[in-house]
Amino acid sequence: MKRTSVLVSVLGTLGVLLATAAGAQSYPTKPVRIVAPFPPGGVADVLARAIQPGLQEALGQQVVIDNKPGAGGNIGAEIVAKADPDGYTLLLASAGILTINEFLYSKMPFDAATAFAPITVVGDMPNIVVVSPKTAINTLKELIDRAKDLPGKINFGSAGNGTTTHLAIVLLEQAAGIRLAHVPYKGAAPAVQDLVAGQIDGLVDNPPLVLGHIKSGTIKALAWAAPQRMAILPDVPTAAEAGLPGFEASSWFALIAPAGTPKEIVARLNAATAKILRDPKMVEQFAQRGVRLVGNSVEEFTAFIPKERARWAEIVKTSGVKLE
Repeated sequence: MKRTSVLVSVLGTLGVLLATAAGAQSYPTKPVRIVAPFPPGGVADVLARAIQPGLQEALGQQVVIDNKPGAGGNIGAEIVAKADPDGYTLLLASAGILTINEFLYSKMPFDAATAFAPITVVGDMPNIVVVSPKTAINTLKELIDRAKDLPGKINFGSAGNGTTTHLAIVLLEQAAGIRLAHVPYKGAAPAVQDLVAGQIDGLVDNPPLVLGHIKSGTIKALAWAAPQRMAILPDVPTAAEAGLPGFEASSWFALIAPAGTPKEIVARLNAATAKILRDPKMVEQFAQRGVRLVGNSVEEFTAFIPKERARWAEIVKTSGVKLE
């Protein structure tokens, strides 16, 4: 009786494995959905729609973009975390979803460390330190010196408590040994508006919202929080070049699948996406927005995530922010 039960169990397991392998080989046989967990027009949505045509061609199936915004991306991410791991439901995730939200939110609907199968980083958008011309600050060193002379008196805005733009300010404070006055806004756009009007002194923000103002001279760029300069503003130094090594902060976005998705499917999606991201026209198009396209390997991406989680966990702890 026991032998029969064991045999049935083994055969059942073998059947599941064979079915999974067959499914991976024939994948895909129906449309693939990419959940963009932020509103239309945001970077995650734009990147998802940028890779959509190439993925449709590579997979031979329709690729549908489904915007599910809310809770810092957690609503859309939960949909994917609980989806069948068959390669038909993917997520264009932010760095926040994979490495920050679990430390910010008191309750999470999924475990970011185990719920997903990494595919590839799609794009990386380095932060840039900008100030109002009214401050008469011209370099990152001058900002740091001024902040040391006037601790807690220089106002830096952000898109809101716990956002990447807020945590980048905390990282700047840690790296430079300074204390700034954080002014949270309901979104990045009003913060930029107040910076242009001279109502606040500075921001650490992503390029798209501040680029036009930098070029027009209504705000001043001090340094990239990145290891290399960006071609879109080649005269702006990196933080290390400006005398502050170790200050690196960016908003990156990645394609991921539910945990348990067959390795063959993950590998196929990785290869197809990486090829799309190497297209020179697309590289140039996004470079003009301050976005670096990546397309790294599954192994590189997998190794990258825990390092980022450890780094941002400490920064969130320092910030003292906790969200419901």
